[in-house]
Amino acid sequence: MQSNHALTLQQLTAKPSRRLINQALKDESALSSTFIGQGRAREALSFGLGIDARGYNLYVMGEQATGRFTLVHEFIDKYVSKTSTPDDWCYINNFEDEREPYALKLPAGESKKLAKDLGHLIDELLDTFPAAFDNPGYQRKKAAITREFDQGYDKAIADVEQEAQKQGIAMYEEAGAITFSPIIDGKPITDADFAKVSEQERQTFYGLIDVLEDTLSEALIELPKWKRATAERLRALKKETAEQGIKPLLKDLEHQYTADLGILKFLRQLKPHLVETVVEVLADDKKDDKHDEYDKRSILEEQYLPNILVSHTINSGSPVVYEPNPTHQNLFGRMEYTNVQGSVFTNYRMIRPGAMHKANGGYLLLDVDKLIDQPYVWETLKLVLKFGRLKMDLPQHDVGMVNSITLNPQQIPIDVKVVLLGSRDLYYTLQDYDDEFYELFRVLVDFDHEIPLDKKTLFDFVGRVRSQVVSLGLESISAKAMYRLVEYSLRLAEHQQRLSARFSDVIELLHEADFFCKKQLSQELDVGHIEAALAAKTQRTGRVSEAVLDDIKQGQILIATEGLDVGKVNGLTVLEVGDSMFGTPARITSTVYAGANGVVDIEREVELGQPIHSKGVMLLTGYLGYKYAQLFPLTLSANIAIEQSYGHIDGDSASLAELVALISALTSIPVRQDFAITGSINQYGQVQSVGGVNEKIEGFFKLCEHRGLTGTQGVIIPKSNHVNLMLDKKVLAAVKAQKFHVYVVETVDEALALLMDKEVGELNSRGRYPKASINYMAVTSLLNIANIVAGADDE
Repeated sequence: MQSNHALTLQQLTAKPSRRLINQALKDESALSSTFIGQGRAREALSFGLGIDARGYNLYVMGEQATGRFTLVHEFIDKYVSKTSTPDDWCYINNFEDEREPYALKLPAGESKKLAKDLGHLIDELLDTFPAAFDNPGYQRKKAAITREFDQGYDKAIADVEQEAQKQGIAMYEEAGAITFSPIIDGKPITDADFAKVSEQERQTFYGLIDVLEDTLSEALIELPKWKRATAERLRALKKETAEQGIKPLLKDLEHQYTADLGILKFLRQLKPHLVETVVEVLADDKKDDKHDEYDKRSILEEQYLPNILVSHTINSGSPVVYEPNPTHQNLFGRMEYTNVQGSVFTNYRMIRPGAMHKANGGYLLLDVDKLIDQPYVWETLKLVLKFGRLKMDLPQHDVGMVNSITLNPQQIPIDVKVVLLGSRDLYYTLQDYDDEFYELFRVLVDFDHEIPLDKKTLFDFVGRVRSQVVSLGLESISAKAMYRLVEYSLRLAEHQQRLSARFSDVIELLHEADFFCKKQLSQELDVGHIEAALAAKTQRTGRVSEAVLDDIKQGQILIATEGLDVGKVNGLTVLEVGDSMFGTPARITSTVYAGANGVVDIEREVELGQPIHSKGVMLLTGYLGYKYAQLFPLTLSANIAIEQSYGHIDGDSASLAELVALISALTSIPVRQDFAITGSINQYGQVQSVGGVNEKIEGFFKLCEHRGLTGTQGVIIPKSNHVNLMLDKKVLAAVKAQKFHVYVVETVDEALALLMDKEVGELNSRGRYPKASINYMAVTSLLNIANIVAGADDE
């Protein structure tokens, strides 16, 4: 046994500094930490937020659950506390064209003041009118105009009546209608009496009445003109009265806003329109009940109150807005509609802001993975950032989906720093396929998935954990519990000197440990609560791993953990099911026979092997040719398979085990079955690192533990993987007791020596391997097969 390849107990896990952890637990400054490591990302974020130039928006790149959003949001919040507060924005009515409302910019906090002042103006209008029309002066002038009309009308009627009496005709006026009746014997006669009169007399009266009716028509021919003139004079009187009542009210407002030209312009445009509205809505002669107090107020508010899009509190700093659902309307605003008597209606008061309006003058955070799936959003966002203006319109109009009349609000200048949070793949895809992407997002904030473990990052980690513990309502966390959390983060990163950037996983564990802590009515989180949470999660997610292990225990899946066998090697695999990842051994077998088919990957032939796995198998031929067939053609037929595997297989971590099985089958040298092996190789026989090494070791250990540890069992891993070891306490205890072993190798020869307990053999000066060595037997077997195949070809 080549024990010099065995790792010591200290090499199988990391030992974080307990002294530094204790210091960090007492250091109050650690509580204020925002980032854990991520120096590159912090510098890029500071640069991107600080530079004030078009196109320097940010793309925050990294894996999900690395705390990107929380860290970026907290960092920006601290940054914006020193920035100036942006202006308010509101829309006001355009009285000349109501379909094109004006955008009005106001200092921070002034929009609500303007709305309050205009609301007060409406209150005063309702108090002033129609009371102003009850004024005696107004009533006297109105009565004079009406009286003049009545006098003209009465005179015309009197003249006609006098002429009728001369002709012996009576004139009646009833309900606005004028009729004539003959007078006989000094009194008007009825229709019945008129029928008794002779035909000649009737005809005479008919002629007289016709003449009188013509006279009446001539007398009243200018009546409509009199009515129009009277109505115009009454309207002019109302407008004059309204102007007199409105003038002092607007004067007060103009004095308040003398420094704001935009509001002054609005007030000057408002005055004539307001006069018309008062005349139409608040005049005294409106006898119908359509306009009660509520309706009158609604009409005034819908026309004169500003529609506040964005309002800020003074000294609140720049806004930071996160839009979790970046649809077109949520980002760029929308126009609402209502139904009025069967018709669709909208106005400037029904314009609603989007996240872009709310973030104007500040920062807008968006998940680019969600944004890119929304129709029209990406192109609209680029236009806004490119030209610095936001036009509110419905993209559906451009494709003929909406036919309703809508508004065309005045464009608003946009000055916003957009922070996109997305994946690496999407970043590079956008760079490749969108020429404008780099022009608009010049700052890359790249979050590492691992964080170097040093004093500062350890303090930051402890500080973040302490803050989270406080937020859970607990008083403190013990030093042992904190040490266990550091170990847990190192295990997540699969590295003895790097913490995992997925701090959300640590937070998840804290929440679960909090459950067990409060169950025991404790106010301090201890290591026992952490262990209980980890055990509970393993139990919840461990059904599949237990089922696989049970199949091996029952002999359903054939795995040997002792003895020797030819062409059979215990490989190590990792399975991921949901959020559960576990390792399990797999038997790798190989057969070799005379032929020229080469090394056949059975998994690939049945389309279960994925590209990377197939590449690993194909490298075996390169290694055999380089190592053994320099003086003769490499000719053989060999099959390699991962036994009892019925799903897709990917990764090249089994290539070392596959090569050992192939050489065992080629040389008929048996392989130790109390070992399991993992590692990838290159064509020169160097062993390369693989992933999931901790789970792989623990998976084989569980099987050996179940069958009984013999003291000879162990695993072989690439030497470059020893820094990734963060093994379970049970494995560490077994290694300490010399019941289980972990070996590292750098070359294929070292692995062969361990697994076959035989000299590998090195080339001597004559280019030959020592007799009886593994390599000698491999060369001999390949030469024999080559000769057999060549002889068969000659025949």
